Amino acid sequence: MRDRLAFALDYPTLAEASAGAAQVAELVGVLKVGLELFVAEGPAAVKLGAQLGSRIFLDLKLHDIPETVERAVATAGQLGASYLTLHGAGGPRMLQAAAERADREGAGLKLLAVTVLTSLDASDLQAVGVSAPPAEQVLRLGKLARSVGIHGLVCSTAEVAALRQALGPEAILVTPGIRPAGAAVGDQKRVGTPASALRDGSSLLVVGRPIRDAADPVAAARSILTEMSGALATPA
Repeated sequence: MRDRLAFALDYPTLAEASAGAAQVAELVGVLKVGLELFVAEGPAAVKLGAQLGSRIFLDLKLHDIPETVERAVATAGQLGASYLTLHGAGGPRMLQAAAERADREGAGLKLLAVTVLTSLDASDLQAVGVSAPPAEQVLRLGKLARSVGIHGLVCSTAEVAALRQALGPEAILVTPGIRPAGAAVGDQKRVGTPASALRDGSSLLVVGRPIRDAADPVAAARSILTEMSGALATPA
């Protein structure tokens, strides 16, 4: 279960991120480095993975012209990241260029297309000109990304079951917005529990605040792992 749990290092400095990650490194197999930390600390944040024996999920949500994204993909692989996100809305040429570069580099970097952010709902999509409901837009972008060689997707727990059914067992499906039963939702609008996400086909669960802000982060991480193990041991 450790390899299927990612801890989001949503900290403003490398010192705080390192301290937070070290507390739970034995329980968490993946450390997610997002925009806040990467902008502040750069490649040094990616090195935390090697230092703590965890893989790095570099969550930069790239969205630019194909050549720029392709070069960024190569650099991320050279830094040692295991996962890198880019926006599915960047279109087929951008996605294909990224996928081909990742394969050429041979560093084992897995690309994940972000479909619809978990902070968005139907009204948010309508505001930017997308008339389709979130689930439909997620499926559309997911199929596009997979068709041009992207390894997996980032999606909410609300869509993971449909994506697993549509895309098959090989797709890597990563679910943020994970909240243990009774935890605060915060600014997320489409959330789910660790148990429901795994049962619906998630490959990797991303947990941030429920661990980071817990009075005892180690106990919080261990509790989530216990829930994950129970979900797979018990029929839905």
